[in-house]
Amino acid sequence: MDDTGPVIEPPRTADVGIARLDVDRAARTGTPEVVFAGGKSPAETVACLAGLLDAGVPLAWATRVDGPTAAAVRDRWPAAHVDEAARIAWVGAPPDPVGEVLVLTAGTSDGAVAAEVAATLTASGVGCRRVDDVGVAGVHRVLAVAPDLAAADAVVVVAGMDGALPSVVAGLTDRLVVAVPTSVGYGAAFEGLAALLTMLTACAPGVLVVNIDNGFGAGVAAARIVRSVRGDRVDRGDQR
Repeated sequence: MDDTGPVIEPPRTADVGIARLDVDRAARTGTPEVVFAGGKSPAETVACLAGLLDAGVPLAWATRVDGPTAAAVRDRWPAAHVDEAARIAWVGAPPDPVGEVLVLTAGTSDGAVAAEVAATLTASGVGCRRVDDVGVAGVHRVLAVAPDLAAADAVVVVAGMDGALPSVVAGLTDRLVVAVPTSVGYGAAFEGLAALLTMLTACAPGVLVVNIDNGFGAGVAAARIVRSVRGDRVDRGDQR
């Protein structure tokens, strides 16, 4: 009798010299390895994207893509999608969207981080709707989106300055609120630290807080929430 049990293969990696890419991450977590272009040269980012594609990853994408890197991606893959506002680029086609995440910004100055949230949701195969400039300085604007809060699967709130908007939103909905502090604000905002601390100490429960300007992390968190709500979980039996 063979009692050795099933053979579990280790996760695959693709060694492209400058990086060892985790090509099976999506099978384990539902989110593929995403290239962080900050601190990488355009050529290094392109090499990482190519390594993911060569390993069979259907959508290779990078965050924090600057102008020269975007140009290098387009030179290599003319059909690549580049979202300059979000600083995200991808090669391939995103999955068909499921569900909907409502992305709110306190002000238009928070738009770049909100764009990163929205692009991350799109690349993750989750629907997204943005409503900008609903900050607490005019609280009636927040109340006006109450029906949209009720219709969403999850809510992402992007805010700088005093960072108060997520707490207000969490008091209006039973949906999980993902709060993103931004570095927008005057001197005492300490480049987003004030907003971060406000969100961490929100008096309304049900607020999940990510790091300052981390639109990508917020988008991934919201996407996983939606997939859980919609029953589109990773099949752990096929985990590698």
